[in-house]
Amino acid sequence: MTYVVTVDMGIPEGTPEMDPLQRAGAVALIEDGFDSVRAVEGPDGVEVDLLDTMVAVHPGGALLKVVVDAPALEFAEESVQVLVDELLERSELLADWTIERCEVELHQDLARESLDAAEGPDAPPDDPALRKARHTGGATSEGTAHGRGAEAKSAAVRSRLLGLADELRSFSPAVFGALDDTAAADGDHGGAVPAESARLAAGALVHATDVLVAELFEDLQVLTQEDATVAECEGPLWHLERLPDRYALQYDAPFARRFLVTVIAMTTRFTDGSFQRLSCVAEELALRFLLGQATMILELYDLLDDEVAAALDAFAAGVYEDRDHELLYDDVAPLSFRSWFTPFHEGRYVHPSAADEPEGAAPA
Repeated sequence: MTYVVTVDMGIPEGTPEMDPLQRAGAVALIEDGFDSVRAVEGPDGVEVDLLDTMVAVHPGGALLKVVVDAPALEFAEESVQVLVDELLERSELLADWTIERCEVELHQDLARESLDAAEGPDAPPDDPALRKARHTGGATSEGTAHGRGAEAKSAAVRSRLLGLADELRSFSPAVFGALDDTAAADGDHGGAVPAESARLAAGALVHATDVLVAELFEDLQVLTQEDATVAECEGPLWHLERLPDRYALQYDAPFARRFLVTVIAMTTRFTDGSFQRLSCVAEELALRFLLGQATMILELYDLLDDEVAAALDAFAAGVYEDRDHELLYDDVAPLSFRSWFTPFHEGRYVHPSAADEPEGAAPA
C-alpha cells in the first residue's frame, strides 16, 4: 500500500537561519541522497520501496514528503525514519540536523484501507485514535489515547509552534486578541487572549502553511496523473475536494496549479511582513483551508483549548473583510466562479501565475 510520510527536519538549535544559497545547497544534498536509494529495509527485514519524494527547505530546516510502498503504516514510518537518519549521517553539512516529526498524515480513505487490510492477533485497533495512540506509545491497557508518550509529543509540538510564531511577521499579537504591551502594563486584561495562546495560534498557522502547500502539491499531482477534475478523480485528495461541490467539474489540474500558487503567494505575504488585505475569492478560500489545517494540528496534539480557539477566531475576524465566500457552499452563490482569481480592487495583489488572462490574450 502507498503511504506519504511527512518528515520535519530542523537545523541545530542556536544556529542562524539559512540564507537562500544555503537552502539551495540543502535541497541539492537531500535530493541527491534520495536519488541514490530505491528501497529501504524496514522492521523485521521487510523491504519498503521508495516511490517519490518532495523536498521543501525553509530558513529553519526542511519539510519532506516521502512516498513509499509498505505493507502497513508502521513499516512506512519506521523505514523512512531510518532512511532519513542515514541520509543525514552521510552528509557532513546535515549531520547535526534533527528529525522533529516523521509520520503518516492519514487521508481518511487511506486510513480505512490500512485498517481493513490489517489481520491477525497483532492487528492495530479499528479506532484510528487508538491506533495512533498505540503507535506513539500513548495507549494504556485501558485504551486511553493519552499517556506519557502522547504528553511528551504534545509538549514538543507546543514548543515548536511557539518557536514558529515569530515567522508570522505580518500580524501582531493584537490581531489574535492578545494585549499589546501598553494594555498589559495598565493591567486591563478583561476578555484578552493570553500571549502564549496567541503565539500558539500563530505558530500553528506557520506550520499549517508547510503542510497545506505540500498536500496541495499532492492533489495537483493526482489530478495531473489522472487528467481528471475533482468530480471525476478516483484517487484520494487532501483538500481540493473540500472546495464548493457545485464547481467540482471545474477543478482540473490548471485550476489546482492556480490555487496552489495563490496559497503560496498569500502565505508568503503573511510571513514576510507585506500582507495588507486578502486579494480575491481564491485567497479567502485558501485562508479557510489554512485555518482548518491549523485547527487540525492543534487538535491532534491536544493544544486547542478555548483560549487558542479564541485567538484563531480573532485572527479570522481581523483578516476576513467579509464572509461572502461562505455562500459558495450554500444553494445560492452570488460569486461567479470566473471571478475567483480577480482582484477585489485595484492594487490588490494576485500572483501573475494565478491571475486571469488579459482580455484578448491567446490561450497558452
